[in-house]
Amino acid sequence: MRLLQLDADGNSSLTEFFENDIPKYAILSHRWEAEEVTFKDLTDGTSKAKAGYGKIHFCGEQARRDSLKYFWVDTCCIDKSSSAELSEAINSMFRWYQDATKCYVYLPDVSRPGNDSADGSNEDWVWTFRKSEWFGRGWTLQELIAPASVDFFCKQGELLGNKASLEQHICKVTGIPAKALRGSPLSDFSVAERLSWAASRDTFRQEDKAYSLLGIFDVKMPLIYSEGKAKAMQRLREEIEKASKGLKSEDFSVTFSLSDAFDVEHFVAREDELSRMHKTLRGDGSRRAIVLHGLGGIGKTQLSIAYAKRHKDDYSAIFWLNIKDEDSVKQSFAKLAKQISREHSSAIPVSNQERNQNLDEVVESVKAWLSLPNNTRWLMIYDNYDTPKLSGGTDPTAVDIKKFLPESYQGSIIITTRSSEVRIDPDAVKLAEELDGLPLALATAGAYLDQTARSFSDYLRLYKESWARLKETSPELSSYEDRTLYSTWQISFDNIKQRNPFSANLLRFWAYFDNQDLWFELLQHDESDKPEWLRELTKDELSFEGAVRVLSSHGLVEVATSSRESIESKGYSIHGCVHSWTIYTLNQEWDYDLAKLAVKFVGAHVRGEKDSQPWTMQRRLLQHVARCSYMFLNSLVVDDELAGDCHSLGYLYAHQGKLVEAEQMYQRALQGYEKALGSDHTSTLDTVNNLGILYKNQGKLAEAEQMYQRALQGYEKAWGPDHTSTLRTVNNLGILYADQGKLIKAEQMYQRALQGYEKALGPDHMWTLDTVNNLASLYADQSKLAKAEQMYQRALQGYEKAWGPDHTSTLNTVNNLGLLYANQGKLAKAEQMYQRALQGFEKAWGPDHTSTLNTVNNLGLLYANQGKLVEAEKMYQRALQGKEKAWGPEHTSTLDTVNNLGLLYASQGKLAEAEQMYQRALQGKEKAWGPDHTSTLDTINNLGIFYANQGKLAKAEQMYQRALQGFEKAWGPDHTSTLNTVNNLGLLYASQGKLAEAEQMYRRALQGKEKAWGPEHTSTLDTVNNLGILYKDQGKLAEAEKMYQRALQGYEKAWGPEHTSTLNTVYYLGKIFKQRCYAAAKLSASIVVLAYVKHLIRLCIRFPSARLALFDDVGRAFAWIGDDTKSAAAFAHQLALNSAYNASCDGCGTNLTESTSRLVCRVCEDSDLCRSCFDKLGSNGLGDISPPCQGHKFLDLGGFSRASTDDAIHRVSVEEWLKSIAL
Repeated sequence: MRLLQLDADGNSSLTEFFENDIPKYAILSHRWEAEEVTFKDLTDGTSKAKAGYGKIHFCGEQARRDSLKYFWVDTCCIDKSSSAELSEAINSMFRWYQDATKCYVYLPDVSRPGNDSADGSNEDWVWTFRKSEWFGRGWTLQELIAPASVDFFCKQGELLGNKASLEQHICKVTGIPAKALRGSPLSDFSVAERLSWAASRDTFRQEDKAYSLLGIFDVKMPLIYSEGKAKAMQRLREEIEKASKGLKSEDFSVTFSLSDAFDVEHFVAREDELSRMHKTLRGDGSRRAIVLHGLGGIGKTQLSIAYAKRHKDDYSAIFWLNIKDEDSVKQSFAKLAKQISREHSSAIPVSNQERNQNLDEVVESVKAWLSLPNNTRWLMIYDNYDTPKLSGGTDPTAVDIKKFLPESYQGSIIITTRSSEVRIDPDAVKLAEELDGLPLALATAGAYLDQTARSFSDYLRLYKESWARLKETSPELSSYEDRTLYSTWQISFDNIKQRNPFSANLLRFWAYFDNQDLWFELLQHDESDKPEWLRELTKDELSFEGAVRVLSSHGLVEVATSSRESIESKGYSIHGCVHSWTIYTLNQEWDYDLAKLAVKFVGAHVRGEKDSQPWTMQRRLLQHVARCSYMFLNSLVVDDELAGDCHSLGYLYAHQGKLVEAEQMYQRALQGYEKALGSDHTSTLDTVNNLGILYKNQGKLAEAEQMYQRALQGYEKAWGPDHTSTLRTVNNLGILYADQGKLIKAEQMYQRALQGYEKALGPDHMWTLDTVNNLASLYADQSKLAKAEQMYQRALQGYEKAWGPDHTSTLNTVNNLGLLYANQGKLAKAEQMYQRALQGFEKAWGPDHTSTLNTVNNLGLLYANQGKLVEAEKMYQRALQGKEKAWGPEHTSTLDTVNNLGLLYASQGKLAEAEQMYQRALQGKEKAWGPDHTSTLDTINNLGIFYANQGKLAKAEQMYQRALQGFEKAWGPDHTSTLNTVNNLGLLYASQGKLAEAEQMYRRALQGKEKAWGPEHTSTLDTVNNLGILYKDQGKLAEAEKMYQRALQGYEKAWGPEHTSTLNTVYYLGKIFKQRCYAAAKLSASIVVLAYVKHLIRLCIRFPSARLALFDDVGRAFAWIGDDTKSAAAFAHQLALNSAYNASCDGCGTNLTESTSRLVCRVCEDSDLCRSCFDKLGSNGLGDISPPCQGHKFLDLGGFSRASTDDAIHRVSVEEWLKSIAL
């Protein structure tokens, strides 16, 4: 992705970024006009001469004001001369807008007067805003929906507002529902609804009508700019259909059919009427209805059919019903039920339709399906409603259409009738118009009317009177027509006060909590300043439920769906806009006492919960904690006497991985405690200790140690050296020292803490077990693996007994055991532990918590070690994205995953990406830890590996030597990290031909690893294998074979027969046996050759995946001793595996296949020719290419065609052939 940047002189320059390294940026949305700046203009320096440069400069300056260094403009950041780049850009466009920090919409056709209009209103610019051509362009649809933050600017560059503040106008202009603008998943909206958003939009190129919708439907497809609109839209629908498979449960589409409607083939529709119908019926999914009335035969039905045909893509389903009488309309509903059930088999129970029984049930079932949430894009055509049931009417055949309309206020309805009496209650129409058709206001009004004896006209009068009282004092909100909602709710509130004053007080108190999930126990805390009405409200659940029921009956409160499986009673929620009304109107005079009380309740619930699964309550409280934080940060609550509650809020934030918010709360608590209790009070010290934990988790180790030392000195003075609070800080210091690589100090701290806990609390107490777990991790770092496993098992058994198998402390130890088993090469056990930990953390903390992400990262390491590189990359990317969000891009935990991605990319051969990851990790770790920290040294070691693989051997040696010196200083000469670097130096020296130095390094590494890991650990075996390679290069074949055999047995046991490390050693061992065969063949010792061939054959039987290479060794060995039949058989088996030989021509380099033929030299160790080069050999036509083969005999595999060797070679299976030779 190319991004623009303005320099100090206002000049623009382009910088290209790769996917994982794209910085924050702003993005421009605009209409293309004459003289737009192109990519070529920008690169050749002619951009400023064009009129379009003004927009680029505007975007850059606005980005700078928003503290954004980079910005993107579609005209010049894409090289449109490259069709491949253009296609990739268009397919990525939605994501680019979605990922932008800011989106600026530039509207050159909107001018905003300096002081708005004379009366202070905004009507002039609002009118031109709503008429802007920007709303009619195809590409601007995704540019409106995708970004979270969209700011609108007029021609003069002044800010008009943003997507939230202008939401009402945008919804009216575009017909897009507010929830789509607010970021609801687009999959929540039907295909038909999303298509309707683009129906009236135009694009310059007709194919772009489809291409501009790729992001709206989250699909990709190639661009074909000559195909035309119809084909492009058809391809788009096909891609949408493919993508939507498996999501049928959320899809309400029904195949378009009007089979029961009489359709006139040559009906000429009146365009103005069709246009008016479309304008009236299009909307945001709420109810839209029109009545077509007139004399019979004037075309009402045909006009409806013409409308349905023209706009069928705007609707998920279109149904035609004959409503001339009740029997007809019920039969129509029965047909609808069958039509729906064909595509949604479980949607409607239609078991009795065939017998024409229970048609009333069928009608209710269809109405219920049409009323389902999100099923809002249907069109019902009620045709022939010519005998409507009227007030006072006596016609027994008259039909009451209300019985056949879906209850939910959604969908579109067309009614055709000859009667001019079909109309909606005029007062209801006036009320709906006054309420602007807002579903939330209508629902509130409906609930009020249902609770009182008021008529529509009475409610309308009360509403207007209420607004007259409120409009002078009510502040503006951006999300709705606020006077509508305020007035409606005020009427309901007045009624609530009369019915139950507790209900009214609860609604007012709700302003100090979050709008979602308020429950009984949260309000039950017994605080001294708790008002009497609240004590009465929470004296028992019946009182609380009774008050809530009154609010619910007025449409203001509903059950919080997220609370249904909570450990305490169910919660209740109010709409966000109702919540704003409670804040700005019901609490117009802010009540600081109520704000303090809300903070106390939330803080007490953090401190008071005793459940063994605290994360469940923490996650439920989180939104209320965020509300409390907001009140603190905006001076809406006084800090006095709330230090303990601030500490609790910080504690919850810290345990939810929200470290910035946690630090703010802890600092507020610390200031409060120091002011009220003094700097040495134990409550003050508790907060100091927790700040130490927080800083340690943020990688701020110096600040963490400072906090811990202050807490420790204070606790020792206040409590004594053996108090549990003192010991807790001692344990925390141990953790810090371990992270700093100060292992001796760490062990001293852990041992002191453990002895103190065992004495004070017993061996099975949680804090004792925490220290046991920490000691296990320390022993693992010191390569004391038996001790480590012993400690982990003790901790795990204790946690499971005390907390249960799903507690996070239990899961932490499970994760640590996974690390230990992985380091021991027990990979199946390791994966089992990681999977258990991951499932538990996801359930307890959620998928984005740092504990979850650490286990995801560990699974990535494991998969990489198992050679499952695709799965590994998926894990690393998930971990990296989560950690960058939780910790930030420079946190050491984030950098660990960056380092791991570097390792993975290197193993995949993605060298540029690998070096980018390593350098990012190294710079970050040097900044965070310093140049000598072991984590920094790990990355330096990895860079050494990377440079060695690139052949940059001097750079590699420099990295290895730096890492080795650092590890020896930090860990000592026998630590496994030290030994890994020693091993890497051995590899480097071997590649440089310094074989003596290489052997010295390998020997040192092997002795150390055998001592630390044991002889069968995979890291030990890696060095064994490397020694085998070295001995082979030195011509010490016996020693090499011994090393390879040992490595092979170990790898097969640890990794299995299919792992790449296992197979690589098989290849190496095969080459040893082949060399032995060749040496024996030169001495004409055929028996010895056959003996080593049997070794090769046994490897073929034992490791089928290695046969492609091994068959080549077997074939050559037989060729050397003149057994042409068996030699040709081996090569034929090789050819069958791969459709090509595992060899190339020594003359021309061509890969040898059956068509090129293959001639194998019977004399040389590794010489092959194709037919063409062999024919030139006799006349010395190859020149100096193959002089050793002059005069040699060749085995011509072309003489052993598949046809001629069927009986000789393929009479028995490959397995039987191998076994016959092995015996």
